[in-house]
Amino acid sequence: MKIVGLTGGIGSGKTTVAKMFKALNVPIYIADDEAKALMKRSKVLIRQLKALFGEEAYIGNELNRAFLANAIFNDKTLLEKMNAIVHPKVARHFKRWVAKQNAHYVIKEVAILFENGSYKNCDAIITVTAPKEVRIKRVINRDNSNKEKVEAIIKNQWPDAKKIEKSHFVIENIDLKATKTQVAKIHNILIENL
Repeated sequence: MKIVGLTGGIGSGKTTVAKMFKALNVPIYIADDEAKALMKRSKVLIRQLKALFGEEAYIGNELNRAFLANAIFNDKTLLEKMNAIVHPKVARHFKRWVAKQNAHYVIKEVAILFENGSYKNCDAIITVTAPKEVRIKRVINRDNSNKEKVEAIIKNQWPDAKKIEKSHFVIENIDLKATKTQVAKIHNILIENL
């Protein structure tokens, strides 16, 4: 089974594009969602994250997202350490998930596909782009965030130009109708060529 990586900067519309592929019966693995689920149910991850961040990392059985986001925002090495704990677990979960799928190809949606090196395990890569100001506006509206926080996240991600260099396909996600057309075209190419 072929693995197609789907990535893009925050607010580019990766999830919207993933839903369009799902509508074409392509199995979709949203790495961020799975990571959050694993951080909630894996006793090993919970123990390791509490060791890294302290007991405040969790409130009851729930991940204390605001606390973690603030800690990471103020100490970038914490993000690297957290990723070193969480990413291997997600990678193993993904392998088990792929083994259960029955499709020509699957899509693994990962915001930091290039940054964490998992692009090397993909047969093809799709990068979703949108103008920076559009992305910032989307995230502010979606997450009730502010421009400073969104720009800080953007600075921690590879620029689009660098992602595009290593991608097989690029979807510019500004107009939903045009995006859907691009998805259908890429889907047909993947079915024929993978």
